[in-house]
This record gives sequence, structure tokens and C-alpha cells, in this order.
Amino acid sequence: MTDLHIALEALRRPSLLIRAARCGLETYNRNRDLKRVMRTAQIPTPLRAVTNLVEEEARIEEQRASGAAGYSVSRHVELLIALMGEARLLPRNTPDTV
Repeated sequence: MTDLHIALEALRRPSLLIRAARCGLETYNRNRDLKRVMRTAQIPTPLRAVTNLVEEEARIEEQRASGAAGYSVSRHVELLIALMGEARLLPRNTPDTV
């Protein structure tokens, strides 16, 4: 298991956010959704996507935890959906290099 897999398994978020993301995961389509969620022109590899999504999700989690006025729960759920969807595409023995 790689450091990235360990980091993903260690993520702890409020159960309501996780339940909402799991519901959205049923309709997640990487070709349709990933460019929009990541705000990029091209679809990255799953490893690059997960790495970037983890960083972005950590930033928005900090906003949530601090009670920042700019926090968007819908954006947070979108990121979690994409993160869960992309993490499923990673092989268990993926090296942590992007």
C-alpha cells in the first residue's frame, strides 16, 4: 500500500458529507465531470487527479472547519465524489509519483 492510499484511508469527514458523496458517486462520469470539478481543460490520469483532488479537498476542508464564509458545501461534495471515483481507478500498488 502506498502513502497515497494510506492518506485516502485516513481521511475523516462528517458522515453527512460522505453519505452525500456516496450518493453522487452512483452517477459520477469521469469524462463528463472531472474537467469541471478540477477546472482543467484535459482529463488527467487517475493518479494526478487523486493527488490534485486531495490537495483541493484539504483546502476546502480547512474552510469548513474554520467556518469561513466562502465555504461551499456543494463544492466540497463535488470534490469528494470525484476523489472517490478517481481513487477507485488507482491500482493498489501505484507508486506515489505523478
